[in-house]
Amino acid sequence: MLELTGLSKNFGDVVALDGCSFALRPGQLLGFLGPNGAGKTTAMRSVFGLVRPDFGNVSWQGEPVTPITRLRFGYMPEQRGLYPRMKVHDQLTYFGRLHGMDRAEASSSSAKLLDELGLAGRARDRLEELSHGNQQRVQLAAALVHDPEVLVLDEPFSGLDPLGVESLAAALAERADAGAAVMFSSHQLDLVEDLCEDVVIINGGKVVLDGPVRRLRADSPVRYLDVEVRGSGGAWIEQLEGIRVIDRDGDRARVEVHDHDGVSKLAAAAEAAGDVIHFSFEPPNLSEVFRRAVGQ
Repeated sequence: MLELTGLSKNFGDVVALDGCSFALRPGQLLGFLGPNGAGKTTAMRSVFGLVRPDFGNVSWQGEPVTPITRLRFGYMPEQRGLYPRMKVHDQLTYFGRLHGMDRAEASSSSAKLLDELGLAGRARDRLEELSHGNQQRVQLAAALVHDPEVLVLDEPFSGLDPLGVESLAAALAERADAGAAVMFSSHQLDLVEDLCEDVVIINGGKVVLDGPVRRLRADSPVRYLDVEVRGSGGAWIEQLEGIRVIDRDGDRARVEVHDHDGVSKLAAAAEAAGDVIHFSFEPPNLSEVFRRAVGQ
């Protein structure tokens, strides 16, 4: 288990981490969420010794993380760190050797990953000749080439097209299923909700919410009602008191509800307004849980 315990870090007057604590288990695919400036990148860099916390510690399997330990970790930073003029296969082989693999092993692993990620035909191209999305796949391959026990990725889906997102998501899920501890940050909360069973939400350098996505949704004190009344334009709902409309699109509206009495009143008002063709009562989605957790 990877454990971050009581991490605190200041950069001058800026508090980047303030007692940040959470754990990542082998076989877990964890979404690490927070608004810009919340401390996500600082926490991830602390795992790799790129930031030295003022207080707190990072451990793996109950032991302090050392440079030798980190040889078994993989990291994909938000600011990509590859060599633009180096050939793709040679570059991955080089990173494999930095993690202790011999040349033949690193070369074989590089070829296998390029094939898995749809880049086998670009192995002899220089990195700068690839599209942004394909460069991002190579960056992922560099983090995976040594088959890490822990994989940490900072905004790995940023800028990818839908096919790139699908390919990368499948690769992460496969590694978690094989027993690796996988953590990634992302602002694409719908993707996180689809891919991850568990999330950690950080704000102001502190963990403000963590646990299984399903439980966090179910435990929310708020429920949301999606209702559609044919031909109404949604005007009927604006006339109701004590109702918070989250979103409106033509005849369809999403409304925040705090009790069952509110649902009954809405149902009656909707029926009076016209032909009700959709009426569903649900817990918040991950985006709504996130916004409440960070006060937005």
